[in-house]
Amino acid sequence: MLNLDALKVFLTVAEHGSFSEAGRRLHLTQPAVSQTIQGLEKQLGIQLFLRQGRTVQLTEAGQVLVSMARELLTNAQRVEQTMLSLHGEVVGEMSIGCSTASGKYLLPGLIARFRREYPHVRINVLVTSRESVLNKLLSGEVSLGVSSKLIEHYDLEYQEFYEDDVILVVPAGHRWAQYRRIYPDDLLDEPIILREEAAGTREVLRDGLLKCDISPDMLNVVMVLGNAEAIGMAVEEGIGVAFISRLAAMRGIELGRLVEVEVEGMKLTRNLYMARNRRQPLTRMQVEFWEFVKKAQQGNLSPA
Repeated sequence: MLNLDALKVFLTVAEHGSFSEAGRRLHLTQPAVSQTIQGLEKQLGIQLFLRQGRTVQLTEAGQVLVSMARELLTNAQRVEQTMLSLHGEVVGEMSIGCSTASGKYLLPGLIARFRREYPHVRINVLVTSRESVLNKLLSGEVSLGVSSKLIEHYDLEYQEFYEDDVILVVPAGHRWAQYRRIYPDDLLDEPIILREEAAGTREVLRDGLLKCDISPDMLNVVMVLGNAEAIGMAVEEGIGVAFISRLAAMRGIELGRLVEVEVEGMKLTRNLYMARNRRQPLTRMQVEFWEFVKKAQQGNLSPA
């Protein structure tokens, strides 16, 4: 009989490609992880990893086992949570994938409120790229996902999560901070910091500029960063101005280090969506959280 704990160790090693990193994540020593994998390989009679120095790579057999092990662990968790729910309790653990900075700011508050109602639940938030969130949702690695873009897929079901503003911020000492309003053409000569091409805020900004007859390649781009918080800090340091999520800018604005500036005729917003995989049966906890998000979106609860 396969040991579920051993399969959990196997999946953690497969995800991180390292015995030592898996041990750190699971609070185990590296020898303990290595011994567990060796025992699993002996039991199955096949090699699961190729050892390459400090890293490991899945063999063909290991790749086959990943999806089966993940499904087995998910089903075991579902059995346990279902049995406990028969006593009227909402319990369990799940992971949510998030690809947006605004999602990172919204989810902790929402999860905190959910846990006040259901204190025996544990929810992990995995911040990664939009493509990675989709892949992990479809493979069953995460139960729910938050994205700023609707990606059409038969297996995915969406609900609106939050409407996010993308705003222009400048350093507190910037000349625009006094008037707090500019025209779109004023952006052309100003040093500007952008997110990477695939970021949702970059797409929203591009569409907004085009409506004002401004091509993104007309901007004086001095830096591209893949993190909204890092962009906010770069603006604070006077490197340039930037368009970022209002939620990501909130800290700097409250501290007086950033100032929001309105761009005449340019209103940038984007919808955030929560998605789930139709093919993955939801536990009672996941159903309750999905409905909790729906109530928050309808205004019956605050998401923050």
